[in-house]
Amino acid sequence: MSLTAIGIIGIAVLVLFLFTGMPVGFVMGLVGLAGFAYVKGFGPAFSILSTDVFEIFSSYGLTVVPLFVFMGQLSYYSGISRRLYESAYVIFGSRRGGLAMATVGACAGFSAISGSTNATAATMATVTVPEMKRYGYDMGLATGTVAAAGSLGILIPPSVIFIVYGILTEQSIGKLFAAGILPGILLSFLFLLVIYIRVRRNPALAPPGPKTSFREKFRSFAGIIETIILFALVMGGIFLGVFTPTEAAAIGAFFTLLMALVRRQISWKDFSNAIKDTTRISCMVMVIVAGATVFGHFMAVTRVPFDLSGWVAGLPLPSYAIMVVIILIYLFGGCFMDAFAMIMLTIPIFFPVAEALGFDPIWFGVVIVLISEMGVITPPVGINVYVVYGVVKDVPLSTIFSGVLPMLLALIVCVLAILIFPQIALFLPSLMR
Repeated sequence: MSLTAIGIIGIAVLVLFLFTGMPVGFVMGLVGLAGFAYVKGFGPAFSILSTDVFEIFSSYGLTVVPLFVFMGQLSYYSGISRRLYESAYVIFGSRRGGLAMATVGACAGFSAISGSTNATAATMATVTVPEMKRYGYDMGLATGTVAAAGSLGILIPPSVIFIVYGILTEQSIGKLFAAGILPGILLSFLFLLVIYIRVRRNPALAPPGPKTSFREKFRSFAGIIETIILFALVMGGIFLGVFTPTEAAAIGAFFTLLMALVRRQISWKDFSNAIKDTTRISCMVMVIVAGATVFGHFMAVTRVPFDLSGWVAGLPLPSYAIMVVIILIYLFGGCFMDAFAMIMLTIPIFFPVAEALGFDPIWFGVVIVLISEMGVITPPVGINVYVVYGVVKDVPLSTIFSGVLPMLLALIVCVLAILIFPQIALFLPSLMR
């Protein structure tokens, strides 16, 4: 049997196990170990396993993950997410569809201090869906908005996926963070536009909330000051070259805790829960990265990534047409696989293709993250939909999926805009030192 055939069988077995619901990191590690052992023998396979696991769990570069996750958890338990929504509600709530628009704004704000799509969706579903239900909003619009806007957590920095992409491709994490800002703002605006069009066509979807005065709107900005300070501190420091992403994560987590203590809005129980959740999420990320590294070594010895990238690069098509083919592959795979798993599995395959075609690696990272965002809300996986469903159990899954479908149009338009105007993603990184 040829090495290429062994690699393809390994990928098929991996996808099959993923469909059973087994943890992604363990599946990738086990399949990678077994495949490497089949090709090279058990001795080299266990040597690779031990080396990869040790290097990942002792990697200084990956310390940025638990620090940013801790920052997001502290923000949640100290009530920053709730105050964000309350401020957005006062500003937008009196408009028809205003609560849904406020949800998008709050998700964008919380994404700027969370870095996780699942955390953003779960937090905002807890805070916003009961309010929209109380005001008579259509549950498809309400839950679909949370699930879709929650995906901003992997685009607006600090993004855990950007961190992992940067480590895998040896790109500047600071520049990747900067590259996600303008696309994140654009996508947030497109989500708002979709909501506006939907409620304009069908006013019954979202009744207007109570009116608020200009003074109340002005005073409500106090609720977003913390988020602005934290985002400016973290991203400003990285953008100006004052400190590294890891240092920025540590400073962000420290000041989030300091703000919570000063306001006396975090208890010892909340602090303990933040540490527990941070440990759980960080270990999950580390295990996935370690498993993907082992699987990547198996793929390397079978030469499947090189054969596939050579085939794609050799297609008799213009470079942008080949990029569209890559995007379609990601889009299809995202319908069946978690976004994080997709990134880990495919970056070693398609990143060399993008480089060979002359595409900017920072720009490519933004495009891939946007496509991954589609994956977290499209059936049958649609992890954000299941996260929202886990919080709002009285709303059928079919209703949530129907609510996110119009939001996919916003993501498609955003991807097209980035393809046509790459400077949307590259302008801010170009200003960095």
